[in-house]
Formats: sequence, structure tokens, C-alpha cells
Amino acid sequence: MFHNRQITQDIYYVGVNDRQKVKFENLVPLYNGVSYNAYLVLDEKTALIDTVDIHFGEILVDKIQSQLQGRDLDYLIINHMEPDHSGSIRLLRKYFPNLVIVGNERALDMVEGFYGIGGATLKIQDEQILSLGRHQLQFFLTPMVHWPETMMTYDMKEKILFSGDAFGCFGSLDGGVIDTELELDRYWEEMYRYYANIIGKYGSPVQKAIKKLAPVPFEIICSTHGPVWKAYRQKAVDIYDRLSRFEAEEGVVIVYGSMYGTTELMAETVAQGLSEAGIKPVIVHNVSNQDLSVILSDIYKYRGCIMGSPTYNNGLFPELEDLIKKIESRGVKNRIFGCFGSYSWSGAAVKNLSEFAHHMSWKMVEQTVEEKQGLKKDNYELCLKLGHQVASLLIDTQQKNN
Repeated sequence: MFHNRQITQDIYYVGVNDRQKVKFENLVPLYNGVSYNAYLVLDEKTALIDTVDIHFGEILVDKIQSQLQGRDLDYLIINHMEPDHSGSIRLLRKYFPNLVIVGNERALDMVEGFYGIGGATLKIQDEQILSLGRHQLQFFLTPMVHWPETMMTYDMKEKILFSGDAFGCFGSLDGGVIDTELELDRYWEEMYRYYANIIGKYGSPVQKAIKKLAPVPFEIICSTHGPVWKAYRQKAVDIYDRLSRFEAEEGVVIVYGSMYGTTELMAETVAQGLSEAGIKPVIVHNVSNQDLSVILSDIYKYRGCIMGSPTYNNGLFPELEDLIKKIESRGVKNRIFGCFGSYSWSGAAVKNLSEFAHHMSWKMVEQTVEEKQGLKKDNYELCLKLGHQVASLLIDTQQKNN
């Protein structure tokens, strides 16, 4: 029934799109859906690389059987055991009882733990090679990108890297599969959001994986989410490389919460100060109406970050506090920081924001602003000055880096 998209002569895309799920992992909004990518290799032996979410398991089986045309499925290669990629394992075992499940020790332990299924397995070691005939598959363990069992599979004949979640992004694949078949603008933006929210904590393991794979001459990247990277494979690697080193683009993100408008007016004034000093882009986010996944993505993307909050129960605006916890848990590094706040009778926001910057070892400008009740002329001028100081530090840092 299915005409599966051919990646190379013997390799077919058998993944699916999920346009129904509202939030990825019930946490991160999916504005454009998401794909679960799986790949079928036809040779003297046949191999499926990764599966899909169980809700699409029957479609996966139909796609596989359409391509096998009566042949058996010999191997299932498991790069990653997260259920959106391993969820159809039990179903595949029912349809293909002779299937050999191939994975590293940690992955096979998880197969038992998640699905409790028996049958034939093949435990592989780092850099071990499995022959399918013409195709030789080599396995590279890449723990904590972003689970402990993660690995990547390299097809030595076709020079394809099946990378698991690495180099992936949100967004359904609308018609095409390979990067040259798709309008890519939204995938690049969703790659930042995917990395910041899903991979972000694990910058050091990503760096280790990139260095480990540097000698491997791959020409195509087949991730488990998003397009197959061929013409733009180096751009995808470069984005992950920069993000995992917390290397940012020039620009400033202003994030604020406001109950009655004073902190919002201060945010607008700080943005004006940045613009007067020649900084762009300046992105302003109100935490009350922008999802934190988007804000976190921009904080990963840009070097400057300025936060503003009213004092709330002697602390920070709740949504801003939630954002800070996400930043802290990911250990975001190398940001230039400024802060401001407001209060009605007792101020604590600027103190708390300053402590956050110190905890993160972010470089903080000297000027802070905290207004009691309505914004007044002297603090209006200081908000402009705050914008100017952040701009000056950004420009100095950029010049030193160049």
C-alpha cells in the first residue's frame, strides 16, 4: 500500500508524522507537530533502525511490510529507548517473531524494563560492526545524548549517520523527507527550541559525541525527529555544536512579568536603551503570554539576557521563577545579564535576580533599577542606562571575541 520515500538505493524512510499531540512529553507545545523517524535497510539481511510511538505502530508495520514484500525483518537496531522511538517494539515482535533486537547493554536492559519481552537479542559494544551483506553498520555509543543508553549507527557503505535524537528538531515532515524537499526556515527555529528544551542540559555529552564522530565521513544524517539532513547536514551539526558550547549569537532577550504595568513599562524602556545603543535583535517576552519553551530557546540563542519582575510574595513573579528553574537545571553558561523590578511596599525582585545571575556565573552589569509603585523620571532614565550598559558590555565582548 505505501510508497516509502527512498533515502538511498537500499534505505527507506518508514517514519510517521504526529499532528495530534499537543505537548511533547506533556511539557513542550508542538506548534507544527513532530515526526517520529524510522528507517529500513534492505540487504541480504534486513534491518529497521528505531521504531515509532505506539499510537502509530500499525502504520509503521504496514510501511515495513509494504517494502519487505514478504521478506522477514531480521534486525531491529535501537539507538534510543525513549518511548516515542521504542514504543512499537512489542508490536514488531508479534509481527516478526524471529526479529533480533540489537542494542547496547543499557538499551537491552530497558527493553526488558519497559516492555518485558523476550526473544532473540544481540548485545553490541562500542564501534562494533554488524554486516547485513553489502551494508556494514557500525555502532557508536553516545551516552547522555540525552539518555544513558543512546548510541548512533553508521552505514559505512552509504555514509549515513543514524543519529537518534541528536541533530533533531520539532515539526512534522510535510510531504518531503530530505532537507532539499522542504522549506527549512521553521525547522531551524524548531531545532533551537528542541535543543533548549530536550537536549539542553547535556552540552558536555553532546560535545563528546561530536568529537567522537569527527573522523566518521558521514554525508547524510538521519535523525529520529525532523528532516533527513543531506545538503544542510553541516549546518545542523554546527547548530548543535554551538548550542552545546553555549555559544550565542549577538542580541538581547528581555523577559519580564508584570501585574499592573510598571514592570512592563520598565521593560519597554530598557529595550529602547538597547536600541539607542545599536543592539539588534532585541526580543521582548512577557512570561504571562509566551510559552517558556520559546523564551528558553531565545535565551540559548542570544548572548544578552535582561530580566524584570515585580516583587511577588517577597519573591519573583511565579512564571519568571519557573523560567529561572529551567535555566538553572540546564546550566546555561556565558550570558551577559541585567535586571530590573518593581514593588508596592517592599522590594525583593532585584535582589533575587542578582542572586540568580551570581549563581549562574553570568556577567552582570552594574546598573540595576527597582521602582516603588509607578515609574518615575529618575528610574526611567536609569532603565535607559541599564539598556546602554548591557549594550556596551555586549559590544566589548564581541570585539574581544573577534
